Amino acid sequence: MSSITAASITFSTLAKLPNNHQISGRNSIVVNVGWSWSSFPSLKTSRCRVSCTAKPETVDKVYEVVKKQLALRPETQLSPATKFTELGADSLDTVEIVMGLEEQFDISVEEENAESITTIQEAADVIEKLVAAKTDKS
Repeated sequence: MSSITAASITFSTLAKLPNNHQISGRNSIVVNVGWSWSSFPSLKTSRCRVSCTAKPETVDKVYEVVKKQLALRPETQLSPATKFTELGADSLDTVEIVMGLEEQFDISVEEENAESITTIQEAADVIEKLVAAKTDKS
């Protein structure tokens, strides 16, 4: 049996935002393609996955919620890669952040998704996914 798999491709960019703010990080498109076959040229399986990071507006709203929940000063600098633990958050603080995000975006975050949220970017990505799913159901 033969098998061929292609690697992931990630593009990084530097996004400019209003008020001369910049977000440096991964605005990524990840593409995984793989296939295998038992006899040439019969193609047995094929898969493709594309994932994108959250919109800057969503990330900005997450910044606001995190600052409010952790009582951070307005001038506190945050980035998408900022971990809640770096800001002094414990597990209870993280639960409160998730509850604040649920209220802000009118969504419900399942426990398994909440446990995977450790950074601002992860929170924004989960929110985008849940908002999109909610919109699809409407």
